[in-house]
Amino acid sequence: MVSLDDVAKRAQVSPSTVSRALSHPEMVAKATRERILQAVEELGYQPNQVARSLRKRSSRTLGLIITDILNPFHATLAKGVQDAAEKHDYTVFFFNTDEEPEKERRALYSLRGHLPQGLLIVPTAKARENLKLMKNLPIVELDRSSGTPGVRTVMVDNIGGARKAVQHLIELGHQRIGMIVGRLDISTAVERHQGYREALAAAGIPYCETLVLPGNHREEDGRKAALALLSLPPEERPTALFVGNNEMTIGAVLAIRELGLRIPEDISIVGFDDSRWAATTHPALTVVAQPTYELGYLACESLISSLSQETSLPPNIRLEVSFIVRESTAPPGGFSNGLKGKRRKAAK
Repeated sequence: MVSLDDVAKRAQVSPSTVSRALSHPEMVAKATRERILQAVEELGYQPNQVARSLRKRSSRTLGLIITDILNPFHATLAKGVQDAAEKHDYTVFFFNTDEEPEKERRALYSLRGHLPQGLLIVPTAKARENLKLMKNLPIVELDRSSGTPGVRTVMVDNIGGARKAVQHLIELGHQRIGMIVGRLDISTAVERHQGYREALAAAGIPYCETLVLPGNHREEDGRKAALALLSLPPEERPTALFVGNNEMTIGAVLAIRELGLRIPEDISIVGFDDSRWAATTHPALTVVAQPTYELGYLACESLISSLSQETSLPPNIRLEVSFIVRESTAPPGGFSNGLKGKRRKAAK
């Protein structure tokens, strides 16, 4: 491998001058700097970033830990983070936890060895304990909050978004509105559930525990929850569903089709999260849309600006959501009395 000494010999300067030219070019005369850069190019020199980080006890790297890379929401979030990091000449080390606290803990152990300058994380339910491994490291939690003291957060208005979704269904005439909720040890699920309850209370509709089932942020769990809700006795069965994230919404749509039901004629559905499939499926889904890319981008900007201690950004940021009405919602139809007939027809 080409070394710093090799570059110094080619440029006829000392190794320390080469080091300064690469790390602090303003400290080296222009002619000397150009001669060094020419030698670097001719020899194909690549700085040893690991050794440099060990010497400085830091690096131009950031950590990013998310919970589900297969979820388009998290992929878009990561894209926003990466774009902001590249703008400031940072490298991002990426980890995926699959919502498992132990994977999160292993990711944090691994990340420490890279001496990052900061961390961005979509926390699991045990993040508050796990983040004790990263003492004194600047951290931004995005999408969710673990409640860890001193950590910056960038999230969206989950309560307001959920209220808009449920109010929309109420205005269409729905009184029995089911909810497929995420894990209630995760802040986003707690807040969206709160928005659901607030919208019902504002309309004078009693909260019914049997109409709320967990989907655990997963497609298959969302499907099972929807099947259970849509199999309740006719007088208890929901005429509309509000689903707490995009993966669970996919599962709910699959369950509705499995039962031979039509959207929105038999059952209305609103999802939290927008995606390409939500707009292109038939019928297109009514959704609460998050500014997902902006969420990741702003979280990274918040972290990098905090590293310079010159940030004007507040420590806790909430972004607005938008409510997009498409084709999956309508006034209550004949579902309550027609499910048995549809099942018989589907069986034939």
